[in-house]
Amino acid sequence: MAFLPNSPLSGLLRGSPFKPIQEHMQVVFSCVCLVPPLFDALYKKDSKQLSEVAEQIKSLETDADKLKSTFRLNMPKSLFLPVDRKDLLSLIGDQDHIADTAEEICKILTYRQMEVPEAIKELLDELLEGTMEIASEAKAMIEQLDELLELGFGGREFDKVSQMISGVRRSEHNIDAILHRTRTALFAIENDLTPVSVIFWYKLIDLLGNISDQCENLADRLLLFLSK
Repeated sequence: MAFLPNSPLSGLLRGSPFKPIQEHMQVVFSCVCLVPPLFDALYKKDSKQLSEVAEQIKSLETDADKLKSTFRLNMPKSLFLPVDRKDLLSLIGDQDHIADTAEEICKILTYRQMEVPEAIKELLDELLEGTMEIASEAKAMIEQLDELLELGFGGREFDKVSQMISGVRRSEHNIDAILHRTRTALFAIENDLTPVSVIFWYKLIDLLGNISDQCENLADRLLLFLSK
């Protein structure tokens, strides 16, 4: 249900339900921003730096969990909301999966000593760059929710967010291509690595790919908001 600007019903809301979601997304984005420095420490074989960055990711992931729980516990059940309550809960859950994935990557790199194969290093950099790009696009998309609410989910903000959703989907498609090239390069050198290392590298590549998939899930969730 969309409210028009200055609608009397909108006055029933105690505040934008999107503010806590935007604050949560900011913390999630901070988590993702630490993934490239994590790999940078791995490249340099700097275990101290790697541990420090990993601890920062874990701390931010915990902060994101707390914000998610607070939002769920305090979300009004009886007041009118501009979008379905269930959809808002799903949206913050989707965001939280991104922080969970960043934490899973850092856990692997802290409990297992990994060495980056030269053959995939450049592709990993490309993958990390693409991951940062799509996470930034997803955050920018979430930051538009207040403007969407003010305009009753219509007008110029509708068109702007629609274009941003398309941009996230294009980025996810581009990252799929990078993932394919990275897995192909890893397959070509499998015999030069230990079988366990191969398994863990495929796992890490998949986790990086999951972040872009989860960002696309946010875009799909917003598309549902716009279509109602």
